[in-house]
Amino acid sequence: MSDEEETGRRFSYWDISAMKATPGVWAEKRRLAAAMRLVIERLVESDAPEQELRLAANGLERYAEQLETHPRRHQYEGWAETGPAGSTAAFFDQSPLIGLANPLAPPISLEADGQLVHGHVTFGSAYEGAPGCVHGGFVAAAFDEVLGFANSLGGNPGMTGTLTVIYRKPTPLHTPLRFEARLDRTEGRKIFTSGRVYAGERMTAEAEGIFVSVLPEKFERLLAERQRLDRERSDEG
Repeated sequence: MSDEEETGRRFSYWDISAMKATPGVWAEKRRLAAAMRLVIERLVESDAPEQELRLAANGLERYAEQLETHPRRHQYEGWAETGPAGSTAAFFDQSPLIGLANPLAPPISLEADGQLVHGHVTFGSAYEGAPGCVHGGFVAAAFDEVLGFANSLGGNPGMTGTLTVIYRKPTPLHTPLRFEARLDRTEGRKIFTSGRVYAGERMTAEAEGIFVSVLPEKFERLLAERQRLDRERSDEG
């Protein structure tokens, strides 16, 4: 296997299930994020009494203040669609779509089978748009992540240029969804991908994405700007 092929493999073969046994801080971050997901899901549907909600809000506000006393992480590894597998815990766990340590993430699990990508997710009530349906914006965001994973299979991954989503049927909440995506072709720096999402055997939406491979100097500029903003936030804190 060439160095280029091996680099592509490192970028491509991300399987969220392989991360679940990570010990230490990241394990506790995942545990906390999972608990926060449950709170979010149940709060959306809950008719809890005012006093209970007040006590919970007071506790969360205190913990938010406690978190502010700790140093912020400044290291940034990878980027939203195409982080290398070598940066697993630090980047993938923080992704807003696949991150086990990010309470915003559903999360989506991803795996590659040759040139085909499989994604699995169940969206809860916090992601509702039309009654009983996943908000279309979250469907699009999920496609962005899944197609982004597919674009990395070529070994020269890029950032989203365009994303076109066609909504065929309502995408149901509380239902296991299956994404399928593939890398179709490359033309210079442009990487063309396509995908579909299914609820059972019913396709609810399909998408096409064009990703643009990132030049090293562009990524370095983005990284430098990110680090500058991190320093400013720390100084303000």
